[in-house]
Amino acid sequence: MFKRLFWVGLGVVAGVVAVSKAQAYVKANTPDKARQFLLGPDQENVGMRTLEGLVNEFTQVRRTREAELNNRYIDKLR
Repeated sequence: MFKRLFWVGLGVVAGVVAVSKAQAYVKANTPDKARQFLLGPDQENVGMRTLEGLVNEFTQVRRTREAELNNRYIDKLR
């Protein structure tokens, strides 16, 4: 169990480092118009916008699935 947590944590950290390095490279070596196309007009908060989008999508899918399961099991009880 702890080995898995360690490796998952290490993978998450490696992913965050790789993404931040890639974004820094893109910011340093691309023209402004290309950078705006890739990262959007608000280039300082790309990570937060991405994380917020992922959380919102997860919440929407979770609520949809929860409602589906509730309806299925309520129908079985009737």
